[in-house]
Amino acid sequence: MSQQRVVLVTGGMGGLGETISTKMVDAGYKVAVTYSPGNKTHADWVAQMAANGYAILAVPCDVADFASCARAVAEVQEKLGPVDVLVNNAGITRDMTFKKMDKVNWDAVLRTNLDSLFNMTKQVADTMAERNWGRIINVSSVNGSKGAFGQTNYSAAKAGVHGFTKALALEVAKKNVTVNTISPGYIGTKMVTAIPKEVLDSKILPHIPVGRLGKPEEVAGLIIYLASEEAAFLTGANIAINGGQHMQ
Repeated sequence: MSQQRVVLVTGGMGGLGETISTKMVDAGYKVAVTYSPGNKTHADWVAQMAANGYAILAVPCDVADFASCARAVAEVQEKLGPVDVLVNNAGITRDMTFKKMDKVNWDAVLRTNLDSLFNMTKQVADTMAERNWGRIINVSSVNGSKGAFGQTNYSAAKAGVHGFTKALALEVAKKNVTVNTISPGYIGTKMVTAIPKEVLDSKILPHIPVGRLGKPEEVAGLIIYLASEEAAFLTGANIAINGGQHMQ
């Protein structure tokens, strides 16, 4: 990198987001993460990261709220500089069959997993285009491609992520700003490894052609590539990093 670029990772404190954040620091980026305003442990997380050699800026942000996103990006710009790479990683699940699905749980997932893309990207896309360089990386899911029982809300939101990616990619392509989607499958985060072993062995792993969970580091490595100079010719793509599960 000719200069130290600034990366903002939404939902960067937990699971996959934490690995993305630390690996981006390792790769030479200045990194900021968002955390939910109600998260009382963010200071402990930042201190632990610093103790491990990772200087990461943490800013409060409700990704479902436009004004909150504007404040968060303004703080990052003030403390680190303009955002060069945005990783839209924040997401939630509220799983239940459509028969049981209510409006509250539909809205919560659509607002956090899809509206958040507008709320965050709107803060940075114009300045990226003005500077003639930018990377927007949207984290979808294998279930946005193939659907999943009990996830009409989540699958709809994650499918929408890639529609957003393709349309925005067309609009900013000539400004050297790329927009891409990655669609992870089951990754070995704390949340997934907490699933009972018998469920993993009987219900999940048999549907993953490579026969194992993905590693958070593998997803982080893909994001580092997409953020690089070498990825300048790759835009509007949906990269299925799920061990072949999207083909099942």
